[in-house]
Amino acid sequence: MFVKINPENPQQRSISKIADILRDGGVIAYPTDTYYGIGCDIMNKKAIQRIYQLKQRDKKKPFSFICSSLKNISHYAKVSNYAYKTMRRLLPGPYTFVLAGSKLVPKIMLTRRKTAGIRVPDNIICLSLVEELGNPILSTSATRPDGTVFEDAYFIEDFFGSRINAVIDGGPVPNQPSSVVSLDRDIPEIIREGMGDVSIFE
Repeated sequence: MFVKINPENPQQRSISKIADILRDGGVIAYPTDTYYGIGCDIMNKKAIQRIYQLKQRDKKKPFSFICSSLKNISHYAKVSNYAYKTMRRLLPGPYTFVLAGSKLVPKIMLTRRKTAGIRVPDNIICLSLVEELGNPILSTSATRPDGTVFEDAYFIEDFFGSRINAVIDGGPVPNQPSSVVSLDRDIPEIIREGMGDVSIFE
């Protein structure tokens, strides 16, 4: 299924349709504020395993996931005062924050250190999807196995075809990575410098 969704004013009917696909264990491609992402409901283990196969990724490397807001993050991660204040300044935006996961997060989504990478992208389509679904959505960039980025949603559909259940065309995205910052134990550590300004952590 290929769906065009307005990036500024997403059509509620389309959002509900895609959320139903996610509820049924579907895998989708969707726009974020960095790359197009591939995702599923993080509570669906079978769907997560499908994405590991699609991406040809080592099972020991968990994927990040998207929450709809800072308040939503606090259900899925242990958020200290420091982490809350820091994230409030920067989210929604092109950052992935590494935090200790809460008991709600499935083990398959956690690292050995029980941390998780969490995003709140500055993109209304994916935030609306998380809201509608009621659970976070797994987030990994929609790339070829060699890491090549697709220019737009049409290329993603051509490449993955029936291996994914829906592709959302939400217009152009920057095609650059997010900055990854660990706030675990309140010790900020820049893991990857990407689109988000990380100067406050240096």
